[in-house]
This record gives sequence, structure tokens and C-alpha cells, in this order.
Amino acid sequence: MNIEKKITFLEEAVSIVGKNNVIKTSWKMYPYTKGWRYGEGRAIAVIKPGKLVEIWKILKLCVKEELIIIMQAANTGLTGGSTPFGNDYDRPVVIINTLRVNNIQMINNGDQIVGFAGSSLHDLEKKLKPLNREPHSIIGSTSIGASIVGGICNNSGGSLVKRGPAFTELALYAKINSNGKLELVNELDIYLGSDPEEILNNLENKRYSESDISNNKKLGSDDKYPEIVKSINSDTPSRFNSDPRLLNDVSGNAGKTAVFAVRVDTYPAARSKQVYYLGTNDVNVFWKMRREILSNFKNLPDLGDYLHRDCYDAAKKYSKDTFLVIERLGTKFLPTLFELKRNVDIIAGKFRFLPENFSDRMMQFFSYLWPNHLARRMDEYRNLYEHHWIIEMSDNGIKEADQYFKDFFKNNDGSFFKCNSKESKKAMMQRYVAASAVGRYHTLNKMNVGEMLSMDIALPRNEKNWFEKLPQEIDDLFEMKLYYGHLFCHVLHQNYIVKKGVDVEKLKEKLLKNYEQRGAEFPAEHNFGHEYKASADLVNFYKNLDPTNSFNPGIGGTSKLKNWK
Repeated sequence: MNIEKKITFLEEAVSIVGKNNVIKTSWKMYPYTKGWRYGEGRAIAVIKPGKLVEIWKILKLCVKEELIIIMQAANTGLTGGSTPFGNDYDRPVVIINTLRVNNIQMINNGDQIVGFAGSSLHDLEKKLKPLNREPHSIIGSTSIGASIVGGICNNSGGSLVKRGPAFTELALYAKINSNGKLELVNELDIYLGSDPEEILNNLENKRYSESDISNNKKLGSDDKYPEIVKSINSDTPSRFNSDPRLLNDVSGNAGKTAVFAVRVDTYPAARSKQVYYLGTNDVNVFWKMRREILSNFKNLPDLGDYLHRDCYDAAKKYSKDTFLVIERLGTKFLPTLFELKRNVDIIAGKFRFLPENFSDRMMQFFSYLWPNHLARRMDEYRNLYEHHWIIEMSDNGIKEADQYFKDFFKNNDGSFFKCNSKESKKAMMQRYVAASAVGRYHTLNKMNVGEMLSMDIALPRNEKNWFEKLPQEIDDLFEMKLYYGHLFCHVLHQNYIVKKGVDVEKLKEKLLKNYEQRGAEFPAEHNFGHEYKASADLVNFYKNLDPTNSFNPGIGGTSKLKNWK
């Protein structure tokens, strides 16, 4: 794109969204062009529309100039799928950040909602609370400000055992057809008119009535997952990102279309909840318990999240500042924090005597000055047990779990305690900030260690050897290994830092081949991003959605070139 065309494009973008919502300088674009944990690349602009129709107009402008489009909301993805990846694209890249388009509309008495492109799970949770209802995910991705649409596009699994992957067949989205023309597709099953701008304006202003809403057999959530997860003798995983059962236009599209809004189900909130903290030194204890609970309980657990002792220690030390920010200031402060970090690093970069990633080093230093932030009984279990499991039950399931845990640990290694409200919050938060620990450790020690490597593995439901045991010659290649995951779903997140000089791609290939031979699927819930190679069937799904390869090219290890050349 020559300089004259670029200037004209940016001027037209400014006329649509305003000067303050077109970011052109590289240092200001950095929070949008660098992934939350992985990947980065250049873009000619970050554009932040404030209305649905503004997204449409920007898309038309990008299509006219044959630009690459990366749709982005909170940029909280873990595999680099929300940002450019490298600088070897054949066309200029534009990022359309949708966070300003964050409306949420209640329909069907709150049993369903229409979430706009930038609406967050956190905001949805607050909106639903007075109605005693909940969104698909209420922890984890909620804590870091993830978007509703992002969850759907990634078939994000989440922690909640009864709800399965984020999924809907009801959406409003734009795609570029094989002739290079932009089309608006309304599958919300809400009549909004026929012209694209009319449809978008009517939705934006909620100019539709109950009679315009169809309630047919289209799904607003995955209604089969509870039975799937209970099939403990199956030799296939319960959930994984390329599951053809859950690939449907917007669901699982990994950014290959531009999503304006999704219509999704909400869920009745429990009357009461109880969190249990379990520990053992024998992995077979948790294997046995998982099978018994899924087979025999009348009430499925709400969640069951695993944390290894090493991961507990790493999160306690390297995720402490993130934990405290969320606990004390809430998730709404996170964007401000990232902005402050960026500015500190830019200023520090002007002084040669200050180290690289100065903000991380400064935050780590200040975290040492803060007293222990975790509950006493959690730390006691850390000393007693290698393996930790946080299980939440609700309503009638609480009494059932109380008796089961008491009886079970009479004859099996380990123990449990019932968390009070303060311990419950701390246990949950400790588990969910664990994902950031490996990144902080690597930042502070990158001169002395090799690269980071993350694995997001969905094990077969009948797999007994769920905890990774590596041959010594492979184990010796790692500087750090951190294990956590969703044990009832048999989904494990495994973060590694290899030793200096280790070929991380060859090692990754060896590890994934081993899991593939055991019937595992990957990725389980973080989606392919730029860390995993998509299968032929999934690539065909992407090609059908985006025949010119204009949206998020390169995803899943695919071509970055126009028309998939």
C-alpha cells in the first residue's frame, strides 16, 4: 500500500469513527498488536468503532482496499489468534477493535441475550445477577475481561462442567464471498429489515418487538455436553476446538468472519454454592474420584479445577500482582494497568541503564513487599499435597458431596476442607491467575532460559494416566513445567519453559505426536491461534467462511496469502 493510499484510507477511517479512534503510531498500537501471552506483528492502524454500523463501514473500506482484517475484542487469547503474527503478510493489516461496541440486550425475559461484538462476560454477569441468571462462563475468562463473542468464535471451553463449550447457531456477521464482496448474514432469527445498515441500526437501537423474534430449534448453547462429559468410558475427549459437532458459521470460526452480535442462552443461578479444596499425593485418587462423581452423583459439579503444587508455587510468586489487582481493584482496572505498563516500558526504553520489561520487574519487586495473599489452609495443603483440586457444588449437590468426600477420604490418600467465602474467592483466583505465571517467569529470566511452550490437551474420557510423566531424556530439557486444568472434562493446560539451546519446535512436535497416539485432541479450548496446526477438515471450514483469506490469515498454521495461495 503506497503512502498516498494509506493516507487516504486513514482519513476515511477517521471520518467514520473519529480521530481519537484511529491509532496509527506503533507504540500506541502495541497493546493491540502484541498478544496477551503469545505473538505479535505490525499493523497500519488499529480502528475502534463505536457502533455496529461503523464496523460495517470500516469493513467496506478495508475490503475496497484489499486489506487484511483482524477482528479483536479484549485481546485475552492465549495462542496469538487476536493479533498479527509476524510481518510476512502479503497485504497490509488493519485491526478492528470492538470493545466500544459493548451493548447487551435482554430477550425472552432474560432467558437469552444478544451480545454485541465487544460486550464482556463480566458485564453480562452483572446484568444477569438481578434476574438470578448467569452467563456461560462466570470465572476465569470473566476475570480477565474476555468478550462474549470471543468465547463463541473460539468455542471456549471454560470451567463449568454443566455448560460445555461456548456455542450458538444464532448470530449476525459479515463475510467476504469468493467474488471479494462483503455480505451481511443475519442468523439471529430476529427480523431487523433487509438492508445491512438498516439491520445494524435497528439492532443497535433495539427497534424490534417480541413478534420479530423467532424461537425455533436453533441452539443458543451446547445442550448435549452434560451427557457427553458423563460418558467416562469413551475413548474420545469430551471437548476440543475442532469438534465438528460445534463448528457452525460463527461458532469456532477463529476470526474468519466479522461478528457483530450473537444470541446466546443464559442459565438459572444456583440458590447456594459450596467450594471444596481437595489434596492428594496419589494421582490415581483423583482418577478414581472423577469417575465415581461423574458416574454416581445425581447432581453434576459446577466445576472441578486442578492445580499442581509447582503451579501453585509459581502463581503465588509470579502472579501475585495480577491476583491483587483483580482482588482489590476489579477486572475493570486491567486495561488501565496494561496501559500504564506499556507507558512505563516506553519511557524506560529511553534509558539504557534500565532493564528490558522494566514494568514487569517493577511490579514483581513491589509484589514481594505485600504480605501473603493466600488463605492459610490453602498454604497448609500446599505443604501436605502435590495435587490440588478445587470442586464447586451447588444446591442439592452440596449435601451429596459432603457425605461423599467424608466417606471417600476414610480409605484413600488425601483430605479436603470446605472453603468459607473468603477462601473460595482466593482459591478460584489463584487458579485463574496461574496462566500468567509462566510468562512473568520467562520475562524475568529470559537471558538464562529458552523459549516458552504451552500445551492445551483434551484427553480421552477413559484415559487413566492423566498426569504427564515424561521420559527422563525429555524431562531434562525443561527449566519449568506448570500443570493445571479442568479435571472432570479431562482438559489439561501444560505450560513449559525449555532450557537454553533446546529446539522448542522439535520438542513440541514430539510431545504432540505422543498425545496424538494416545487419542488426545489439541487444542482443547484455547483455539489454534498460531500455536497449533489446523486439520484438513478445519482448514476447509475456514476456507468456506473466508474464500479470499482476508480475515485473520495464517490462523492454524494456514497460508497468509490472498485466496489461500
